[in-house]
Amino acid sequence: MEQSLLEKTGKSLDHWLEVVAASGKVKHGEIVSFLKENHGFGHGFANFVGHKYNKSDAGSADYDLVDSQYKGKENLFPIYEKLLDIITSFGEDITISPKKDSVSFIRKKQFVLIKPASKTRVDLGLKLKNAPLSGRLENSGPFGAMCTNRIQIVSPEDVDAETVQWIAEAYNQSV
Repeated sequence: MEQSLLEKTGKSLDHWLEVVAASGKVKHGEIVSFLKENHGFGHGFANFVGHKYNKSDAGSADYDLVDSQYKGKENLFPIYEKLLDIITSFGEDITISPKKDSVSFIRKKQFVLIKPASKTRVDLGLKLKNAPLSGRLENSGPFGAMCTNRIQIVSPEDVDAETVQWIAEAYNQSV
């Protein structure tokens, strides 16, 4: 995420942390709004910088785990970035928790899991109640009890309106 921030903005995380410090913004929501409104950030990057500034998320010290998940699978990282931006846009009550081989998104409980499953595919795990299997929405596959369903994603274009709808449903059910 940090490397992507540098690539997207041309400025390092340290630079953006200094910009936030100079702004006088302290609350996470204020920081996110400030970066989006004054610096053209998407929600995902603004959320990332806000959490880094406040050292407020469980995974703050573990973003290198995300980088290591995509070593040799760099072609899949744009999928992760797109999903991250979409998922974090649902609310500021989401904790991002990177693990060794996946990233969990937690509200009151985990509702989404992103895992680079192979060199050509990202698996999006969803925790849904009574969702009928149809089209791309499959049973949980290798996720077992961690998720109820899975969507296999091979390109950022696969993150379509249907995918966003399922993510929103998982988010809404996670209260």
